[in-house]
Amino acid sequence: QVQLVESGGGSVQTGGSLSLSCRASINITSRFGCMAWFRRALGKEREGVAAIRTEGTTTYSTSANFVKGRFKISADNAKNTVALQMNNLEPEDTAMYFCAAKFVNCYRASTSPTDYDYWGQGTQVTVSS
Repeated sequence: QVQLVESGGGSVQTGGSLSLSCRASINITSRFGCMAWFRRALGKEREGVAAIRTEGTTTYSTSANFVKGRFKISADNAKNTVALQMNNLEPEDTAMYFCAAKFVNCYRASTSPTDYDYWGQGTQVTVSS
């Protein structure tokens, strides 16, 4: 059974940084895999944050909630992990962050949740002002 396990969440003050990590229980480099980060704030819908294809192509959300350059997604294929570096965090970034994966035939690093087959349990990020 495929498992995704997130870690790295926590509480920071405005302007702080956090690095999230998601480890997959299988080889993420198998046939055009993609992994992504999503988040869901209390009372809001789930939204995509960033996605990466195993060959390195990345996609970032174009939502107005995001400031360009604050988030960076990266993958360590040898460790079957994907990371999300978040800098200059704001209270609006407070949410449960989820890792998602599609391990085969993922031709585009998408931030749409319907494009992913597997999900982690989530890790909470809280940013205080």
